[in-house]
Amino acid sequence: MIPLLILGFVCSLDNFRLSIALGAFQFGWRRALRIAAVFGLWDGVSPLVGALLGRYLGQVIGPMADALGPIALAVYGLYLVVRSLKTQASEDLDDRWMLFGMPLSLSLDNMVAGTGLGLLGFPTVLSAAVFGTITALMSFVGLQLGRVAARFIPIRSDLLTGIGLLIVAVVLVLGY
Repeated sequence: MIPLLILGFVCSLDNFRLSIALGAFQFGWRRALRIAAVFGLWDGVSPLVGALLGRYLGQVIGPMADALGPIALAVYGLYLVVRSLKTQASEDLDDRWMLFGMPLSLSLDNMVAGTGLGLLGFPTVLSAAVFGTITALMSFVGLQLGRVAARFIPIRSDLLTGIGLLIVAVVLVLGY
């Protein structure tokens, strides 16, 4: 169980970093819980899918998983920065992208991890539940940290989030 918890924690760190950046939008508690739950759901479903699809999918997606997440974050971060510089008022995030695009791209590594866990004989449903729960908790904490940090940084929330997403993308590429 300890290796599963460690792997779940490590795989949730990208969502945690992303959630800190998204926290600049200062979501209310309900919306933050919803975002964290969706992030957890994606990170829970991904290892389940990976374990069920087996080794072949892990070999195909493996190299792409490391690139797709940071690329998606960088593109959306750049979009937010450009949009914030061209508009007067800060707009809210696009819920479809925030609840589908970002968590899906970040869950690809969990799919590969789930494939490995399935090959090692770890219980599929338990692995998915552990990954999802840890990611939901880490995402909620990240959203709250970002919310607090945004109060002390006098920059528009969309610009701050865009810069944060670009930083997260670079950090993910560099492997920290």
